[in-house]
Amino acid sequence: MVHADEIAKLCYERFNQLPRRGKPEPGREWTLLAAVVQITRCADTDTVKKEVVSLGTGTKCIGQTAMSPKGEILNDSHAEVIARRGCIRYLIQELNRAVSGGDSSVFCQADQRGKWRLQPGVVFLFFTSHTPCGDAAIIPMIDSLSQPCPPVSSVKSHKENDGRGDLKRGAEEPSEGKHIKLPRLDLEDGGDTKQSLLPNSLKSEDPSQSPSAKTPGPSDSAGCLAPVPDVHRTGAKCVSGGPADPLHPGLGYHSTGVLRVKPGRGEPTRSLSCSDKLARWGVLGFQGALLSHYLQEALYFSTVVVGKCPYSQEVMQRALVTRCSHVWDLPAGFSVCPPELLRSSLEFPFSQAQTELRHQAGQGRISPCGAAISWCNVTERPLDVTANGYKHGVTKKALGTAKARSLLCKLELFHSFLSVVAATDPGALPDSLRRTELKTYWDFKEASRLYQQAWQQLNSQAFPLWPRSDRDLLLFR
Repeated sequence: MVHADEIAKLCYERFNQLPRRGKPEPGREWTLLAAVVQITRCADTDTVKKEVVSLGTGTKCIGQTAMSPKGEILNDSHAEVIARRGCIRYLIQELNRAVSGGDSSVFCQADQRGKWRLQPGVVFLFFTSHTPCGDAAIIPMIDSLSQPCPPVSSVKSHKENDGRGDLKRGAEEPSEGKHIKLPRLDLEDGGDTKQSLLPNSLKSEDPSQSPSAKTPGPSDSAGCLAPVPDVHRTGAKCVSGGPADPLHPGLGYHSTGVLRVKPGRGEPTRSLSCSDKLARWGVLGFQGALLSHYLQEALYFSTVVVGKCPYSQEVMQRALVTRCSHVWDLPAGFSVCPPELLRSSLEFPFSQAQTELRHQAGQGRISPCGAAISWCNVTERPLDVTANGYKHGVTKKALGTAKARSLLCKLELFHSFLSVVAATDPGALPDSLRRTELKTYWDFKEASRLYQQAWQQLNSQAFPLWPRSDRDLLLFR
């Protein structure tokens, strides 16, 4: 049995063990954290080992014009995506060990030629310190006694886009009533905390005394504003071609159950929301197209644990499970595999809410941390700190070189995968990798035939509006 608080504690402790580089400035910067935990049950000794194998932080993604046709830039640096890509690095390392005849804690040989499967007793679990952006974040604002923590408000700096194609992810925003204009929060001028600037209906200073967060409604018979139920709002935008957000006051502000792209003030992004990506992983697996060449079955997260934050079990179920639950006719090795959804009572110390509580006058405006951290359980270069899609601190002169590339970018992961192919005995190669015409990243992804068939079924039955990848951005080698 998985205990949510135990998983959260394990992930926060792993974060605390990392060096200072890339971490938020306490009391002024906040970030989000996600992690992949490997759980290994040993039947012989009746023991269970829980280990963080990948951890990520981050809140940003790049604009579409900054995307690289060479695969050199990290497009999406949201914590959930960083954690999953770090897990891919870990899986590639373990697969390399397996095909080279070494011991792997993850993989053992499967029945089909050139195929591998998980070791008996091994499962993977996903943790995120905050509800994923997009559909899972459109949560009704209810009495704070029923919420794991007070509603999280967005604190925006003057510049949401720093001019380098780098777009910020705010924690999902609580609604601001159409009839109320909230004053600008300017903590540099020595103002009190944001709680004192919010209307009473949005204050949550004491969870035991806080009223429900509501959008002001029509006046009642006494001349007072009658409360109208409201929702936490997401900055992720509906994909084009589908329903748009009605933007009505209260519960009617957002469309629900729709695909969304991550927000950008100014230039749009091409990155789908983390809610959408988690839902997709529940059908296609989180291993991706490349590793699917070697795997007899897709890899699924058995459980998704969310840290202390505004949360709704019903909304999480809708966003991550229900949207894809009807998908059928999937190829061998793929299935609809909904995770168990759990929430923890432990809050990430560098969450936006905790940062606001710890902020002191003179520290400047509260803002998202500009860096993203990846740590994964690999022997070589486990730590990767990035900003704006490149290595943290890299100079302009180094752009376009290996020195500037994140270890998580498409090109680096592709080269790591090719090292597995090179290490595989030619007679033990999977059938899908025996074609001599495979040259580019695009070629190898398309040749993963069963994965592409599964994606076609998911695309046609659940996500027909999912934007197609630009082939010209995937022709690198």
